[in-house]
Amino acid sequence: SLAVLQALEDGLKKADADPSVKAVMICGENGKFSAGADIRGFSSPKRHGAALGPIVSLIESSEKPVVAAIEGVALGGGLEVALGCHYRIAHVKARMGLPEVTLGLLPGAEGTQRLPRLIGVPAALDMITTGKHIPATEALKLGLVDEIVEENTIEAAIRLANKV
Repeated sequence: SLAVLQALEDGLKKADADPSVKAVMICGENGKFSAGADIRGFSSPKRHGAALGPIVSLIESSEKPVVAAIEGVALGGGLEVALGCHYRIAHVKARMGLPEVTLGLLPGAEGTQRLPRLIGVPAALDMITTGKHIPATEALKLGLVDEIVEENTIEAAIRLANKV
């Protein structure tokens, strides 16, 4: 939603400007990282406010380490947010993917560029063109996530953020 995008943008800018903040951790709520955009918003007239692409670029360009704590799902725009982060930790039961293609859409926040850089062209093309969701264990093998955990993902992400 626009409110989530605006909160992400505001939070990142505030963290970057605060010298006492050493790292940033992005997580979802209620055991889900993000299932991406609400498709109903695509049919609304011109939207005003924050857009996903520039926010993902803002995450990526942060001088402070940004860690994604992925629980549940990171799909579509949610995965694109995670791709902008410098590090990604996923719960062992998490699933990731770019399912937009099943609706006739391509990922719109540069996920088609970031994913191949991270996991290589063949694996990225498979995910982008099929829309399949992959489990955390496969994401780790591909290099999409840096670590998988069975414990509290947020605590693990905070530990990693403190370490880096």
